[in-house]
Amino acid sequence: MAIDPRTPGADYLSFWRERHVCTLTTLRPDGTPHVVPVGVTYDPEAGVARVISSKSSKKVSNILAGGADGGAAAVCQFAGRLWASLEGRARIRTEPEAIADAERRYAERYGRTPSPNPNRVLIEITLHKALGSKSLHKSSPSGGTSQR
Repeated sequence: MAIDPRTPGADYLSFWRERHVCTLTTLRPDGTPHVVPVGVTYDPEAGVARVISSKSSKKVSNILAGGADGGAAAVCQFAGRLWASLEGRARIRTEPEAIADAERRYAERYGRTPSPNPNRVLIEITLHKALGSKSLHKSSPSGGTSQR
């Protein structure tokens, strides 16, 4: 059983607040996966994960190719034997206030302010599933187990 991405346990949430390099997986128009390293912030209260990017990137074009509904996306991180992933539907946001909020969250998690980028957009993933190492499920209200 998966973890509810809106009500993760303390261990799972703590793992997502630690500084880790993550990956973002999007699907190319031909259906093959495109995986790239990114910084991710996770907001369970809003049920979203956020990634900042340049609007000319392949990950952004993959999501835009999904049309108004966006595209399927997953973010993942690991440290040693611990791993966690978040899955959902990604959309591109261009509102300055949404991008500024994402930059602030990035700086909080990663300890550095992103370099200025006038072409920056926000990849916002509306989450429907959270998975992870069994040990991260200990304090999960949903009591889920590891999915591999």
